[in-house]
This record gives sequence, structure tokens and C-alpha cells, in this order.
Amino acid sequence: MVEQKRFALFLATSDSAFVKKTNGGYFNVFVSTFGEEGELWDLFRVIDGEFPEEKDLDKYDGFVISGSLHDAFGEADWIVKLCSLCQKLDDMKKKILGICFGHQQILCRIKGGKIGRASRGADMGLRSITMAKDAVKPGGFFGEKTPNSLAIIKCHQDEVLELPKSATLLAYSDKCNVEMASFGNHFLSIQGHPEYNKEILFEIIDRVVNMKLMEQDCADKAKETTKNQEPDRKQWQTLCKSFLKGRSEQLLIYKTISVE
Repeated sequence: MVEQKRFALFLATSDSAFVKKTNGGYFNVFVSTFGEEGELWDLFRVIDGEFPEEKDLDKYDGFVISGSLHDAFGEADWIVKLCSLCQKLDDMKKKILGICFGHQQILCRIKGGKIGRASRGADMGLRSITMAKDAVKPGGFFGEKTPNSLAIIKCHQDEVLELPKSATLLAYSDKCNVEMASFGNHFLSIQGHPEYNKEILFEIIDRVVNMKLMEQDCADKAKETTKNQEPDRKQWQTLCKSFLKGRSEQLLIYKTISVE
């Protein structure tokens, strides 16, 4: 009998009314993107102080850390606890997929990277990011052919300013030097949101404008980025699933790329 795989989502944001109405919450957004039939997925609202017991960590095949409205360099109790937990998972060589906040705050932070406000300003909208093709050997999670670029939804004001020495750069863009990175064979971090669709992006943009955190003209420009292009969600889905499920060799990194 095939053993049932089990994963956990560390949710670092609160469900918006829109996502509750359209998807039943962010947990369902993540599971519908990265989950498969027959798997077990557990939700831990780490933003509210919900964490798994240390004795239960070994029963999970992988973990996903969501994005968050909190700063990537915050010191709230739950953020510090999440960092500590992920350090334990690092020691256990457990797979972690870090997205946005999870990419910046947790994975890069615990591995000794430098994080802070985005040097080129906040980024919101649909962006094309460039793959560091020399860093990924054919046959890894991209398959036999690594794409030159992929479109992904971006929504962040912080970024990785400097990768730790143990990390390998996998993608970059003209807005952000570190769009995707790996740490050994068990951590994969992505600055953008492979789980978001255009409707979720638009709702976030409108909410940010209503909170007086973005001017309307900037919001309009962010929405305009989706006019003639769609995010490459299928390719991102394949990549992230392959990483979490261990369907191929672990990214097969052989060279660390630096971007000027």
C-alpha cells in the first residue's frame, strides 16, 4: 500500500472577505494549487500563534509558508517562533516551499541572508522573471527544458537584498535581484505568488488603495500589467508540486549565479 503523503501550510496572513467568499479561505487556494488527490493537508495559522507540535514534524513530507502583510524583518513573537521552527525543519532536511514572506522572512533569514525594503520600490502586478539557466541542470523540476522566463504575480514591498552563501540563485528580474532561490535540496523560495490568480491580485490592489497604502494611478498601472498576459500558473504549479513531492532529482544545482 502506498503511504499517504502529508503536508502543512503555515498561513502567515489573515483571510480576506473576498477570498473567504470565492475560495473558502487561503488554505483552499494553496491546496487547490499544490495539493493532489489522496494527500492530507493541515493548516496552521501561524499569524494567530498556531503551530504544530515538535514531536509531529517528522510525519510531514513538506511544508509551505505563505505570504504576509508583515515586514520581512519583523520581530513579532509568532515570526520569531516560525523562524525557530523552520531552523528545526532545516536540521531535519524537511522540504519547505517559501512564498513571498516565506521566501524573504523565513528561509533567507534563518540561513543568514540580508532582507529589507525593496531597493527599487514596492512591486505589484504581473511580472516576467528570468531564469538563471546555468544554475539548473536539465532533468530537474523544470523538466528537460528550462524556460527562459516565466510570468508570475508579484505583491511585495520587501526583498532579499543579499543571498546567504549557502543559497543558489534560480531567477531574477529588473525589479528584484532575487526572484527565486534554493537552499540545498530541501528549501525552495519564490518571491512572487504562484498560487494567485488575477482576481485575487485585483482584490489585494483595491484593498491596499483603500488602506491608503497605494495611490490610484499606481494601482491602475499594476492592473494594466495583466491586460495582455496571463501568469504561467501551470508551469509554476508543476515546478512547486515536483519540488514538494520529490518527483525528480532535487533541482540538480551545480553553480551559484550572482546578479550585478
